[in-house]
Amino acid sequence: MDNVSRNLIKLRKTVEERIHSLKLQDPFSDPERLNDNAASDTEAKEESSHERMEALEKELRAHLEEINLTLQRIKKGTYGKCQNCGKMIDTDRLAIKPTALYCVDCERKKEK
Repeated sequence: MDNVSRNLIKLRKTVEERIHSLKLQDPFSDPERLNDNAASDTEAKEESSHERMEALEKELRAHLEEINLTLQRIKKGTYGKCQNCGKMIDTDRLAIKPTALYCVDCERKKEK
C-alpha cells in the first residue's frame, strides 16, 4: 500500500498545482478586468475562456476528491474492496485506476 499511497499523494499534489495554475489563467481572476473597456468580441472570448477554465477546474476537483477518498480507504484498510459486492478489486484494474470503487462486474452493472 505504501507505493499506492505515495503515488496518490504525488498525484494529489499535481492536481492541486493544476487547479492553482488554472485559477491564474482564468481571465475573470484579474480584478482590473471589470475596469477595462474591452470590445464585445474580447468580452465574449474572456467569457468562453472563463467557462472552459471553470469546467476544467470542476473536473480536477472531482479527481482530487476521488484521490482523497482513496487515501482514506487505504488508512481504514478498505482499499481494493468493491464498494458494491465487497469482493477484492482486481489488481490490474487498480493499477490502471487506483481510485476504482467497484470491481469490473459491478462497474458494468452500474453502467447499464
